[in-house]
Amino acid sequence: MPQIPEQPQDTLATEEGPSPSEPALSAELLAEAVRQAPVAISITDAHANIIYVNPSFTETTGYAPEQSIGRNESMLSDKRTPKQVYEELWGRLQAQQPWHGCLVNRHRDGGRYLADLTIAPILDKNQRTTHYIGMHRDITEVFRLEQQVLNQKVLIETVVDSMPVATLLLDEAKNVLLDNRMYKALVSDLRLEQPTRLIIDALRKDMGEEWNKLKHSGLTFRNRELRIDLGGSRMPKWYACSGAWFSRGDDSVDGFFEEKRQTYLLLILNDVTQQKKHEEEMRINAMRALMSEEERIQSLRETLSAAIHHIQAPLNLLTAAKTLLARRGQDQSNQALNDILEQILSSGENSVRRLKNCLPDVDAARMTPVNLNQLLHETIILLTDRLLASGIVVDWKPSPVLPSLTGMEHRLRTLFKQIIENAIDAMNQGGCVIRELRIATWSDDQLVHVRFEDTGPGIPDDLRTKVFEPFFSTKTGGARPHTGMGLALAQEVINQHQGLIRIDPGYRDGCRIDVQFNLRSAHAKRPYAHG
Repeated sequence: MPQIPEQPQDTLATEEGPSPSEPALSAELLAEAVRQAPVAISITDAHANIIYVNPSFTETTGYAPEQSIGRNESMLSDKRTPKQVYEELWGRLQAQQPWHGCLVNRHRDGGRYLADLTIAPILDKNQRTTHYIGMHRDITEVFRLEQQVLNQKVLIETVVDSMPVATLLLDEAKNVLLDNRMYKALVSDLRLEQPTRLIIDALRKDMGEEWNKLKHSGLTFRNRELRIDLGGSRMPKWYACSGAWFSRGDDSVDGFFEEKRQTYLLLILNDVTQQKKHEEEMRINAMRALMSEEERIQSLRETLSAAIHHIQAPLNLLTAAKTLLARRGQDQSNQALNDILEQILSSGENSVRRLKNCLPDVDAARMTPVNLNQLLHETIILLTDRLLASGIVVDWKPSPVLPSLTGMEHRLRTLFKQIIENAIDAMNQGGCVIRELRIATWSDDQLVHVRFEDTGPGIPDDLRTKVFEPFFSTKTGGARPHTGMGLALAQEVINQHQGLIRIDPGYRDGCRIDVQFNLRSAHAKRPYAHG
């Protein structure tokens, strides 16, 4: 068997000899280590002619020592390796630096294989290159598997990118690992910071405990609708959200000996805005007709309520007079007057009773999940004609995603309508030069907040409570009669939802009204107030 050529002593140790602290290695031990190395090793002269190969070289290339020693290393070349690779290889070696890379080699039986090769120059004491040592291994199968994984990755990414719906893959920290062009278009369209976290947080709040149950069971959810309000003049966006959880092994070094699994969420967002917009248009057209009828009924209720209120006041005075007369005694003149008062009171009470019977019934409303952003948006659309006619600019700043509130949809819409109409009337009455209505929504862990700000004359401090009383109004004149029922009706709706309505006493640029609702329960025991 060919042996490793004996190296000059000065290439194995420094001129001073081996360090006393480093045990010297025998030439036999070095030769045996190279012979038994599990990597193909060859040693050539300065012209790349082979002078030694180890058994692993024979196993990898198919060339026995007698078939390779004396031949040039180029015998392994398949000629498919680009010329530039060889130029780089020899450039490094001529600079007396090692080179590492991959070459396409040819096995003795004619088959090609991919060689992961390292070549290093061996220098004499005058720093001249005398030999080269090469080590390589066959990585054909590794390369094939890597390419297969890469091709599968490209195929998956191509399929995902071609999907007509926004698709993204998230880890447990809500980081986006994979997305497609439709999701990138969604992000560009929304123009929101971290829309992914916003969407995930909104879905978790909407689904509650169901989210964690599905996640831990590796199950899916489908077509959970999510509304994102963009504010200003931009239309809200609607998405039907579907998701699937799955887990796989951790590919970091921490999972080499101990299996660790990571959970991922594949989320699909289907834009259903056009469908929802069409539904909203039909709903608003229906609401316009309904609102016209409701306004007629409400006007009748207010008229009858006002009549009852005004009749009841003198009846109360007559009752007081009757009581006072009874205290004076039972002479004949007092008795006659008392009989007259009895007749008047009886007639008045009968009239009040008839008027109450004529009051139109209020339809019973049931509690359902409602989105206050949607109700406010629809109310603004319904009142657009009045707002434009009054020259009022609406600054609409909703929270992009607002959690659902359990409430009576129709009554809440009436609440917002009354507040906005009150602001319109106030700005018209005040003759304001700048006419702006600002509406904002936001939420925290327990409350949903709605704020209305107008640039009208505001409400004096001494009237902040009285404006919520029936038949009290700060508005005078104008073509429309003012019965003073607007904020009283708003207060009634607030009471039905155990909420709070408050006029900010510190706001001096008009009127600011804050409304709050409890997210936990529509009937939570909490104080409600106004003023």
